[in-house]
Amino acid sequence: METIAVLDSGGQYAHLIARKVRELGVYAEIVPVGIPIVELERYSGLILSGGPSSVFDEQSPKPEPGLFEIGKPMLGICYGHQLIAQGLGGLVERGQTHEFGSATLHIQSTAGLFDGLPLHNRVWMSHGDQVVRLPLGFKILGETDNCQIAAMGDVERGIYGLQFHPEVIHTPQGAEILGNFLRNACHCSMDWHPRDRIASIQASISEQVQGRKVLFFLSGGVDSTVAYALTVKALDAASVEAVYVDTGFMRHGETAEIEEAFSSLGLGRLNVVDASEQFFNSLQGIMDPERKRMIIGQAFVNVQDRILENGHFEGDEWMLGQGTIYPDTIESGGTQSAAVIKTHHNRVDSIQALMDAGLVLEPLTEFYKDEVREIGIGLGLPDRLLNRHPFPGPGLAIRCLCSDNDQQADQHEGIVSFARRSGYKAFLLPLRSVGVQGDSRSYAKVTVLHGGEFNHGQVLTLATELTNAFRSTNRIVLSLEPEELEMSEWAIKRSSLTRERIGLLQAADSQVTDFVHESGLYGEIWQCPVVLLPWSRTGGETIVIRPVTSVDGMTAAVAELPVDGLKVLTARLKSITGIDAVFYDISHKPPSTIEWE
Repeated sequence: METIAVLDSGGQYAHLIARKVRELGVYAEIVPVGIPIVELERYSGLILSGGPSSVFDEQSPKPEPGLFEIGKPMLGICYGHQLIAQGLGGLVERGQTHEFGSATLHIQSTAGLFDGLPLHNRVWMSHGDQVVRLPLGFKILGETDNCQIAAMGDVERGIYGLQFHPEVIHTPQGAEILGNFLRNACHCSMDWHPRDRIASIQASISEQVQGRKVLFFLSGGVDSTVAYALTVKALDAASVEAVYVDTGFMRHGETAEIEEAFSSLGLGRLNVVDASEQFFNSLQGIMDPERKRMIIGQAFVNVQDRILENGHFEGDEWMLGQGTIYPDTIESGGTQSAAVIKTHHNRVDSIQALMDAGLVLEPLTEFYKDEVREIGIGLGLPDRLLNRHPFPGPGLAIRCLCSDNDQQADQHEGIVSFARRSGYKAFLLPLRSVGVQGDSRSYAKVTVLHGGEFNHGQVLTLATELTNAFRSTNRIVLSLEPEELEMSEWAIKRSSLTRERIGLLQAADSQVTDFVHESGLYGEIWQCPVVLLPWSRTGGETIVIRPVTSVDGMTAAVAELPVDGLKVLTARLKSITGIDAVFYDISHKPPSTIEWE
């Protein structure tokens, strides 16, 4: 089987590259960038991923000596591009500016990588260092305004380097670029499909389980449902038990909806456990988002232990099944040298201990969400389950932000001046959100724009420029209501995670969900998180809507909802007692994550 090796330098996009290659019809595997050279002989081509390190760091991941002389077709992306240049005698320097966002690539030669592409293309940058001198035998294939060697290549040897990321959806022609590499340099036939893996996944499940029983704690989402269905079909319904834990952080009416949907599968009975009191008690007074995630993960384990105490895990007769997929492990630092962006609730210490004991079954850790859906289609699962918007395991708990004290907004002269040039006022909320910049985790303040006319193109461009220019912010929101804010009248108030706040968030989330369905937008967007902030003028809260488009959650673009529709939605949200303001999150991923915590 034709296979491409993606050499992982620890970047958040390493597995996204492999997923994109498989989407193009070629099987791809992830291997460490330092893999012994002899183990690369069986691959049709190599792709060196980006990464959070600098080639100048002594501890940065490096390939084995001789990698660039083995005669394999090779493509370096971002950090990988710099490794190729450095390894073949070119020169890399620390960049004078850091680029995080969209840029225009001006193609100078279409040979090899850019065959059939227009001469000017939008691409996605996320880097600091850059190549300033070509290796011998290479030519510049493309440049951007801030990067002269944005694409380079030695067409005869089939070795290329790209400073930008072709694997993300924000590089619209990225699939064509990767396809040209696979077709023209690697000579691949491009006929692989994820549904072809179903039989091998089920065989692997049977081999790993070895006659034991498997317990799944289902969320009702695509990942855990497909993992459960695979396991039932690989074993039998009597060998698999399904439990749904209502944490109290679910959407309005979600538990009943999931029960009804699950019963339609005919794969066994779903046991529903109401553990909301335990979850709320465990999170009382907890403000820090990482502690929230860890506590929620541990609370799941505690509920699991209570359920299992009647004999499920006596000896090693039972295994725990989970729907963990690639992004869950990547953003938790699960790949070699990867930066931790946020801790996934499926990777808390207690579950890790079960993993170390060989008692955790995760059939989908090789796959991204779009591939999981394809597998679900192959299993015959209904569309209403497969195309349901993703919902995080910790639920609304990580969409309800808290603060341990009362705080006023911050003025940042640079950001204020920058925004003023585009016709907006700006300030920094004294709340931080998680982001990913340069393949690493950032935890920075949120910029609020207000007082200007609403134009999608203008505010989205401004949002990208602000996060490129100022590392003190990684997320930009636009105030829809009020359109202009008097800072002295507003403040962050001390707040924790309570049933009352979650109830308010559930009401707002229900309004947003109804609007998205009624407007015919549900199939147009990938997900629309609704976030609650303790930003108040009259003792209430602020709602943030976060509609995004994506393929797999690794990257995401802001979904540009119609302005008239946003006005209707804003009015509905403002009619809810306790809502003081409505914000629109206009941040792409990167530099922001989809979830705030």
